[in-house]
Amino acid sequence: MTTELARVWRVRQPGPMATRPVHRATEQPPRPAADELLVRVLACGVCRTDLHVAEGDLPVHRAGVVPGHEVVGQVIGSGEGGSGPFEIGQRIGIAWLRSTCGRCRYCTRGSENLCPYSQYTGWDADGGYADYTTVPAGYAYPLPDGYPDTELAPLLCAGIIGWRALARANLPPRGRLALYGFGASAHLTAQMALAMGATVHVLTRSPQARQLALDLGASSAGAAAEAPPEPVDSAILFAPAGELVLPALAALDRGGTLALAGIHLTDIPALHYQQHLFQERQIRSVTANTRQDGQNFLRFAAEHRLHVVTSRYPLDQADVALADLAADRVHGAAVLIP
Repeated sequence: MTTELARVWRVRQPGPMATRPVHRATEQPPRPAADELLVRVLACGVCRTDLHVAEGDLPVHRAGVVPGHEVVGQVIGSGEGGSGPFEIGQRIGIAWLRSTCGRCRYCTRGSENLCPYSQYTGWDADGGYADYTTVPAGYAYPLPDGYPDTELAPLLCAGIIGWRALARANLPPRGRLALYGFGASAHLTAQMALAMGATVHVLTRSPQARQLALDLGASSAGAAAEAPPEPVDSAILFAPAGELVLPALAALDRGGTLALAGIHLTDIPALHYQQHLFQERQIRSVTANTRQDGQNFLRFAAEHRLHVVTSRYPLDQADVALADLAADRVHGAAVLIP
């Protein structure tokens, strides 16, 4: 166990980034509880959910929480009960889902992401915007080889949620997929879909993101509210903009599915039944992920080398990274490094 003082960023007063809701502090490292691992943070992704926590779009679950749930770290200790399947010195991943009850009807049917007693890293418990953090051993992930720390970090939420969103979107074999918004998660999801043989169309407001989409193999890239050049079988909305639900539904072919991938979404305007829902079009939400989702995705990432685009920030500039994310100035995924 380490006794040196550690850097942390805490959400002191949620609000717009202009009000500086996150503050840096120096503290004693956390002490792992029973069955928890103590982890030295090697890299931590900056996710839009962190921004929702900082700005107050999500309700406060833990006052003064340390954000960050895309953590690549090294195991340096453990609480009572040992380190489970992990060894001291091993590189592991910490993701959004931190714990579930394991007993409710959702957990026992394989839907632990819906557990009403679930807790989340960087929301219910301190996360990875820090030199050290902890994680229950049963919710940590072994990581695939072949990726540096900074590229692994975004896989732990952006990648996992993209994987679940693809499943929720009912993408058929060699189907046509539209992605609305093209940040950290979408640029990974596009590669997953392309590896599965899909045709991918990207709709996003950022010219830089549109070019990235084309570079990665998308068949087209247009502005956020534009229509793709053909009807699509599936669509995923990554942007937290409820007004994009309407053009996304209108882009669906008969029987198509729209998956809403975010934890937060602005209000959805009124739908027109004939235009947006008739012909068995449907909307499905995405709620967190199961550990099985995470394991399945990381196996996929081990077998299919993903091109992970990152913008790196030193840990001391976590507030700058969040502000850049809020202003759409981040290319790919923002990642904090010590």
